[in-house]
Order: sequence, then C-alpha cells, then structure tokens
Amino acid sequence: MNLVKRKVIIKTANNTTLERHPVPVLGMDYKVKIVYKNTKITELDVEDKTIKISLPNRYKKMNNQEILDLAIEKMYEQIAKVEIERAMEKTRIMLGFAPEEYEIKKMRTLGKCEDKKITIHPEVVKYNRKVIDYIVLHQYCHLKHKNHTKAFFKMLETYLPNYKKCEEILLNL
Repeated sequence: MNLVKRKVIIKTANNTTLERHPVPVLGMDYKVKIVYKNTKITELDVEDKTIKISLPNRYKKMNNQEILDLAIEKMYEQIAKVEIERAMEKTRIMLGFAPEEYEIKKMRTLGKCEDKKITIHPEVVKYNRKVIDYIVLHQYCHLKHKNHTKAFFKMLETYLPNYKKCEEILLNL
C-alpha cells in the first residue's frame, strides 16, 4: 500500500509543479512556483526569493500558463491592497488631505486622478516602495493641479525632492 502511495505522490509531484522567473515584487525579483494540492483554498508562502503558490487540484485542468498568470495577478492584487493603503495613508498624513475615494483597478496607466478619485493599477507593486509612494503622491498632486504645470511639479518636488529618480525607473522599463 505504501509503495502505491509513493508512486502516486512522485507522479503528481512531477506533473503538478509550474515555475516562472523572474516575477518582480516590491522591486525585487522572485521565482514563482505553482503547486497543486488537495486543498480548498489558495495558499501563498514566501521563502528564499521564491513565492510558492499552492492551488486546489481542481485547477490542474486549466492551461498552465493561464493559471500561472492568474495566480500572479491575484498575488499582485493582494499585495496592492496592503501597499497602496500604506502609501495612501502616508501621503494623506504628509499632505493633510485625501481623495474623496480611491480604488485599485487594472488599467492602461499605473495611476490616474479623475473627479477627486484616485485609481491605482495593482501592478505598481512590481516596483519598490519609493516608486509606489511616488505614484501615489503624483496622483495626490493631481487633486490640487489637474495638469502637469509648474505648480504641479513644484508641489511634487516639495514633498519628494528626488522624484525624478522614480520617474526614470518608470521610464526605463
């Protein structure tokens, strides 16, 4: 009985692992390893520059690339909830005002400000925290200045004197 179990475990271990490298998270590159197991919930564990995502066996039948992309997208969304909230609160305290509302949503740009509402793309978490803070501050500045005027850049520079370094990081991708 044990020999049969071992063969099954070895076979499933060989057929149920998927990896992708590198995947940027908060400015650092990680390996991502997807493992399918007998569970009802998705689990995420980080260890030694590897993010291990354990998915329920029912996802095995899906296209592996599709499931990997979906898992990474969901991971970014979860990290974004925490990191964008942190950056929003930090910026609110620094500036003394906040948008009427904000949301985290996939879109063509990393951030936008319309009608006193800030929207941030969840993939900003690919960048380090300084760049995330810059993206949020940039949108806050748009609450006061709609366009990229001299006053807009003066405000940006007042609160983040080296903002151009963040812009260079974003432009060099």
